[in-house]
Amino acid sequence: MRLSQYPINTLKETPAEAEILSHQLMLRAGLIRRLAAGLYSWLPFGLRVLHKVEHIIREEMDRAGALELVMPVVQPAELWQESQRWREYGPELLRLKDRHERDFVLGPTHEEVITDIARRELKSYRQLPVNFYQIQTKFRDEVRPRFGVMRAREFIMKDAYSFHLDEASLGATYRVMAETYTRIFTRMGLSFRAVRADSGAIGGDVSQEFHVLAASGEDAIVFSDADDYAANLEAAATLPESAPPAAPREPLRRVSTPGARTIADVAALLGVAPTRCLKTLLVAGERDAVIALVLRGDHELNAVKAQKLPGVASPLRMASAAQVQAVSGTEPGYVGVQDLRCPVYADYAALALADFVCGANEKDLHLSGVNWGRDVPPPTAADLRKVVAGDPSPSGRGRLQLARGIEVGHIFQLGRKYSEPMNARVLDEAGRDVPLLMGCYGIGVTRVVAAAIEQNHDERGIIWPAPIAPFQVILVPLNLAKSARVREVSERLYTELLAAGIEVLCDDRDVRPGVKFADAELLGIPHRVVVAERGLEGGQLEYRQRRETTSREFPLAEALGFIRTRLQT
Repeated sequence: MRLSQYPINTLKETPAEAEILSHQLMLRAGLIRRLAAGLYSWLPFGLRVLHKVEHIIREEMDRAGALELVMPVVQPAELWQESQRWREYGPELLRLKDRHERDFVLGPTHEEVITDIARRELKSYRQLPVNFYQIQTKFRDEVRPRFGVMRAREFIMKDAYSFHLDEASLGATYRVMAETYTRIFTRMGLSFRAVRADSGAIGGDVSQEFHVLAASGEDAIVFSDADDYAANLEAAATLPESAPPAAPREPLRRVSTPGARTIADVAALLGVAPTRCLKTLLVAGERDAVIALVLRGDHELNAVKAQKLPGVASPLRMASAAQVQAVSGTEPGYVGVQDLRCPVYADYAALALADFVCGANEKDLHLSGVNWGRDVPPPTAADLRKVVAGDPSPSGRGRLQLARGIEVGHIFQLGRKYSEPMNARVLDEAGRDVPLLMGCYGIGVTRVVAAAIEQNHDERGIIWPAPIAPFQVILVPLNLAKSARVREVSERLYTELLAAGIEVLCDDRDVRPGVKFADAELLGIPHRVVVAERGLEGGQLEYRQRRETTSREFPLAEALGFIRTRLQT
């Protein structure tokens, strides 16, 4: 490609709409342009990157034995009503009517459609296992689309769905997909982690996320410093304390705490550490019940864990002021663990405390010197909190560390979540009619592009990993209009590189050298070759790798061989 024939301009200034670095650089480099909130057009440079990402995904999915198909973006409401997600999915599901007033949705995902295909096509265990995949547009009506293509309303996803007769077969394909995803992201040149995850709105019991590591990542992930354990923050487990609580040493006392509602206020007023305080959260339960959740004062409640407890309403929400009054006799801010008229769950760390401080279930009063067993009946133990750096790894080896990540892939074992309500069944070896087991495996294709930029950039622009760069080489002739020799050499080299199968972008614009260098760095193409009159006098060209800060000269006569060698490093 010749830049003189490319009508899309790069931008010097960062657009006001861009919130994160990948969004800024994608706009400035001319990869995308905004059409409306959460809707983006992919321009030729951006599309080249997108196609390279898709190519790697296709090769590895085909290698894993998956079969590619394409399903409609517009889906009939009847399928979503069958799966019971018509009401469950929420406002992100964009509903619409056709001219006949029939209900449809713009698909945020395709479990219903693929299950419909499976129940029509799969009749016998002999057709199993099978894994279908597509690379297709999705639409989720985000309440606040942001971060460019990272959280857009319309996006491209690779989604795959496998069908099985038994758990062993499902588990085998799940492992194959985990290995396939590892190869995909490794081939893309990304630094990533596979982490245990919560399945969320998709459903299922077993799931794993793949996160590109980046300081700007919106997700917190944790990993062991001694083995390969990793999980997202919501799914990371904590362990019960190995030692029992210390023996009581203090008497139970009621202490005045006027106006002190928060742990920080109480700790400061009484001169104790937050780690010696308990906080009691009253949350809504099923059928208007109330559930008490007790944590150590310095810990945060993990909502995903909490809403999985028996009797707790999902999604998690706090009890109303009237409910708090009914079960505790006081108002929020002074609730303690004594004499609560509701079920009580306490986090492992809270159960390990002795002589602790908690609310007295009376306004402006707290209790100190409280002990489980002596003063308060031991509650039900539970894993309730978010892990923190330094916690023991659930694997039993090492301590947990925290990092930031961008989720780019997610794999699930769905079980029969869709096959049972949608009646997707086959005959097994004994001739019995049984529901299919399903797996689901997604990659956010457009999100991968943004995540790659978040992980690979500097103050001058993008630094593409070579496998997904829009071009391999950018050729930069200087003072092209004034030097016949520069024109002749750059044209010959451009032709030779193309003939050798090397993807080259030639900046043949009649602009200042500084503009060309700035755009080359902004675009992030891995290898830059400069053709200049001064270098040609000595038979030399200039080379710089995008991650390097200095240039080197190499002989013009060896240009093709030199560049080929650099492409292999």
